[in-house]
Amino acid sequence: MNPDVISEPSNGILDRVVKFFVDNQDERTKEWFLSGSITPLIMILVTYLYFCLYAGPRYMAKRKPFKLESVLIAYNAVQVLLSIVLVYEGIEGGWRKHYNYSCQPVDYSRNPVAMRMARAVWMYYMCKVVELLDTVFFVLRKKQNQVSFLHVYHHTLMPVCGFIGVKYFAGGHGTLLGVINSFIHVCMYAYYMLAAMGPKVQKYLWWKRYLTVMQIVQFIIVFFHTVQVQFQPTCGYPKSIAALLTLNAGLFIYMFSSFYVHSYIRKSNTVSKPAGKAGEENNNQLECKPKDTVEVNTRPGAVEATGEVKKDL
Repeated sequence: MNPDVISEPSNGILDRVVKFFVDNQDERTKEWFLSGSITPLIMILVTYLYFCLYAGPRYMAKRKPFKLESVLIAYNAVQVLLSIVLVYEGIEGGWRKHYNYSCQPVDYSRNPVAMRMARAVWMYYMCKVVELLDTVFFVLRKKQNQVSFLHVYHHTLMPVCGFIGVKYFAGGHGTLLGVINSFIHVCMYAYYMLAAMGPKVQKYLWWKRYLTVMQIVQFIIVFFHTVQVQFQPTCGYPKSIAALLTLNAGLFIYMFSSFYVHSYIRKSNTVSKPAGKAGEENNNQLECKPKDTVEVNTRPGAVEATGEVKKDL
């Protein structure tokens, strides 16, 4: 068999991969912090996973949970402010009057509007990295039951998506996800901030379940917004990236809908059963189940729920 015949397709595939990951990188953003190479981000995520799944729980095993009320109030307040800025920049950087909701290719020019959206994408990426602290706080407070698969998957995936966005697609169709997700984060981190203020405030936080509803609505919007790109023959936004966003949104619709049904519909039906021996058994089972959470995303996002407010915060 002629080796030249074998090498041509291999070289063709390799050339396409190199072209995408090297030639197609956004020249405007490649020098920005944590945007030049994925290696630093991989190191951060490996450290995150090692601490939250292994080292952290072992360290806390024989220690009392840390009291982080003041830290959590400050942290969540900063997250609220950052999320507000991201919503504003995303709207003014394109979605208010410059972007097409049916199909919006990435503008790689140094036009002021395009650069504004590129900076917003980078800021969103930085927020996803900072949000890894959500899980760290769970571990330090010995809330390991809140470190669920959905929580860890979401928080690990979102910085990677943020890096890809900054590196190759700093603008365009996919940024609507970031705007919507940032709005959800305004509400979510405001909830966390208020809950960290203690029982006097927690009794007014009856709207926790609606954060999960907002998350589901978010993913439904993203699903239909991205799937329509597949039916736009002249759209300059990559259909492969739009398909991945659609797939991810569909996955989270299923996961969060299942969580909502389990945590708020089935649980309320179980609690409403007549008291007695069967009722006692049900109550014991409920205590053994994972608590509710509200944890984002993002994303693209995502809110997970975990526990009674008084117990979790």
